[in-house]
Amino acid sequence: MKILLMLLLTGKLGKVLLTGGTMLLSVLVYGMTFGWRYAVGLVALIFVHEMGHFIAARKCGLQVGAPVFIPFVGAWVSLKDAHMSPETEAYVGLAGPMLGSLAAFMCYLYARESGEPLWMAIAYAGFFLNLFNLIPLSPFDGGRIVNVISPKLWLVGVPVLLGMFLWRPSPMLLVVALLAAPQVWSVIRGTAPTRETVPFRAKLTYGFQYIALAASLAMLAFDAHERLPR
Repeated sequence: MKILLMLLLTGKLGKVLLTGGTMLLSVLVYGMTFGWRYAVGLVALIFVHEMGHFIAARKCGLQVGAPVFIPFVGAWVSLKDAHMSPETEAYVGLAGPMLGSLAAFMCYLYARESGEPLWMAIAYAGFFLNLFNLIPLSPFDGGRIVNVISPKLWLVGVPVLLGMFLWRPSPMLLVVALLAAPQVWSVIRGTAPTRETVPFRAKLTYGFQYIALAASLAMLAFDAHERLPR
């Protein structure tokens, strides 16, 4: 009761209810399709991913909202500071896949140790979702990360997104394409907003981390998939 009163007085009760309520909704929806144990694991991994963004944003002194979940879409945290430097945007963007991948890797290790297929399935989902989020195209996390190097790298994400759609047609991919189209078009036309200069060392650091994480996730996702029962 004291905790609820404290949350109410600080204005955080609504955020807790929003996050908790949308998480519960996602678990119920996923549970009806995949079973509740898998649903809980999947939503927990998504939550860890979003908390990576949340913690990184708060560390940078940014105003950030609580995670909000939408079934079969994922989740997001809203950044109230719209104007961020490319380095800050890359830092916040990378933190989610980093923490989410670590959580998925813990599930992977437990699955290897216990031999339980459920945990391997959860680990595979975590690897795949975090890898999917690294597509170098805004509004994916990958688009925010590669922006620190050059917005022109968003053009690399266009054929990747097209390939994903041809492999697994989904309305959500069309929505992503519509959201990304204005920024991609601005790069093609050469009218992208001028950004501040980013030190070469920062470009090299984030570029290396991005490639290393994407390559690791690709290998782990393949290995986890091969270990799943047919």
